[in-house]
Amino acid sequence: MRKIIHIDMDAFFASVEQRDNPGLRGKPIAVGFDGPRGVVSTASYEARPFGVHSAMSIAMAKRRCPHLIIVKPHFEQYKAVSHQVDEIFHEYTDLVEPISIDEAFLDVTENKKGIDLAVDIAREIKQKIRERTSLTASAGISYNKFLAKIASDYRKPDGICTVHPDRALDFIAHLPVEDFWGVGPKTAERMHKMGIFNGEQLRSVSLHHLKEVFGKAGGIYYNFARGIDDRPVVTERERKSVGCEQTFLEDIRQRSKIVIELYHTVLELVERIKRSGFDGRTLTLKVKFHDFTQITRSMTVDHRLKTKDDILPLAKKLMGGIDYANNPVRLLGLSVSRSTLDDEIADRQPRWVEGELFKDE
Repeated sequence: MRKIIHIDMDAFFASVEQRDNPGLRGKPIAVGFDGPRGVVSTASYEARPFGVHSAMSIAMAKRRCPHLIIVKPHFEQYKAVSHQVDEIFHEYTDLVEPISIDEAFLDVTENKKGIDLAVDIAREIKQKIRERTSLTASAGISYNKFLAKIASDYRKPDGICTVHPDRALDFIAHLPVEDFWGVGPKTAERMHKMGIFNGEQLRSVSLHHLKEVFGKAGGIYYNFARGIDDRPVVTERERKSVGCEQTFLEDIRQRSKIVIELYHTVLELVERIKRSGFDGRTLTLKVKFHDFTQITRSMTVDHRLKTKDDILPLAKKLMGGIDYANNPVRLLGLSVSRSTLDDEIADRQPRWVEGELFKDE
C-alpha cells in the first residue's frame, strides 16, 4: 500500500508577510495589488471570517472587511521560503511533486529515514518547517493523492489528518461533491441537478452515465467516489503551455488600443517562450469582458510558435473574430501550447493529464 503525504502551507503569502512584519501579526491582511483591478492572492486567517478569500477583487475584500490591510506581494521572498521547505521534503524522499509554490505531494512508501508510519514523517516535516521558517503547514496522509489532498484541508491551519484505507469509503461517502478534487462550481451545480450532493450519492451513479454527462472527467469522478486514484507522484512535470495575460485599468473597446495591447502581450509571450525553451504549435487567445464573461479561441499551425512574426498575425486573426466594440474588454491573455501532434511525436504512451480535472466550463 502506498503512503502519500500532501503538505500545504497555511495562508502562505500572508503568513510570510506577517512573519516578516510583526506589525501585521494578528491583523486581517490580504496580499495583492491595491488598485481598482487588484485581486486577493492570499488572505490571512484573521481576514477569512469576514468572507475575504483568494481570487476575490480587492474592492470587494475591502467592503467585506473595512479594516483590511492590503500588502504588496514579495514573490522573491516566497520563492526563497518555498525552496527551504522543498529541502526539508527531500530529507525524507526524492519522490516530491510540487503542485504550486506552497504545496506538494510526497511518496514516502520507501523513505530515507526508514520511518514506518507516514503520519510520523508528516509530523517531523511540519515541525522542521516551523523551526526553520517560523511558518505552519497542514498535512494530509493517505494511500493516494486524491485522499491525501482532501485530508490536508480538513484540520487547517497547522493540522494533520490521516485517511486510513479501511475508513476511506465512509470518509468519501460523507464528502460534499464540492470538496472533490476537480469539481468546480459549475460541475457541482450540474451534479446537484442530478441529485448528487455527496460521495455516497456520486458512487450510486453508473460509469456510463457519468461519462455521458461529464466526458472523460466522469470516469475520474467514478473512481474517486470509490477511493481509486492510481496517479503516481511525479517528480518532473512536462510543461504543457506558456502564457501571459493582462488586466486593464479601464475596459477597452477601441480597435487601436486592442491592437496595441495585443502587441505588448505577444512581446511578453515571446520573452517567456524564449526563457523557458518551450515548443508549441497552438496559440490560444483568452478574452474577459467588462461583465466578467470569458471566451477563448485557439488555432493550431504546422510550425513552432517562437517569434513575434510567428505569433502576432495569428493573435490578430483570432481577435478579429471577436466583437469587442459592443462588449468592452477587461483582460487579454495569450498562450502557446503543445498540439495533439506534438504530444504524439514526443510521447506515444498514454498519460493522465491533471489539467483535465480542472476544466469547469
